[in-house]
Amino acid sequence: MTGSDLLPARLSDELDVLAARLVAAEGTSIRLLNYIGGRAENMLEHLPDWAKDELERATERALGYAVEAAQVSRGRLRDQPAWVNTGFTTVLGAAGGSGGLPTALAELPVTTTVLFRAILGIAAAHGFDPGKPEVRREGLTVFSAAGPLEYDDGANTGFLATRVTLSGSTVRSVIARVAPRLSIVLGQKLAAQTVPVLGAAAGAATNYAYTRYYQQMAHVHFGLARLAREGGHDTAVLTEALRARLPRRV
Repeated sequence: MTGSDLLPARLSDELDVLAARLVAAEGTSIRLLNYIGGRAENMLEHLPDWAKDELERATERALGYAVEAAQVSRGRLRDQPAWVNTGFTTVLGAAGGSGGLPTALAELPVTTTVLFRAILGIAAAHGFDPGKPEVRREGLTVFSAAGPLEYDDGANTGFLATRVTLSGSTVRSVIARVAPRLSIVLGQKLAAQTVPVLGAAAGAATNYAYTRYYQQMAHVHFGLARLAREGGHDTAVLTEALRARLPRRV
């Protein structure tokens, strides 16, 4: 018998809900983005060399901007429902894709800010204070989840074992760790937006998928942290129990 078999019934039910969120996050997003990928094979090859070289640096800058802007905006604008965030980023994606690479690059920090702001709102819904540096750092780690275009066995739950408080870490160090992975996801998005014929449609579709995906992942991340905090459960045990609820892939 494993530690996860000994969990109380209420806790088991909540883990079932989080597992359903993980499955839902991958479902629509992967089907949609696989369709886009099928229409634009080797999408990253469509980016010019200078854009590929700049991508990770641009992602770091976008994350840094998002941390500051999202926190400031929380004092002026209340958190929005998931559908509002998704609708807003979908419109941003369409606008970014309508003008090719220049407008897509200009849209990147704005979309990243909206995504991060949505993640902070979800943290607050689970009882965490987004004004605390450790919560903002945890919000950034949500971006290190495997993106909808990529399936890496265990990657979607591996990051969940991170403690809510990252002792000794700074926001900048977390950004440096998250940026390489997020830049791959955003690179696919930028490339799709520059492909002839796809353009605005690809920008809207990718933003729609990413926003749904990261909001679901934020619920899983902070939901698991809340369960660990409320019941004093070991995060690794909860992560194991969550993983056991996911359907096996053939």
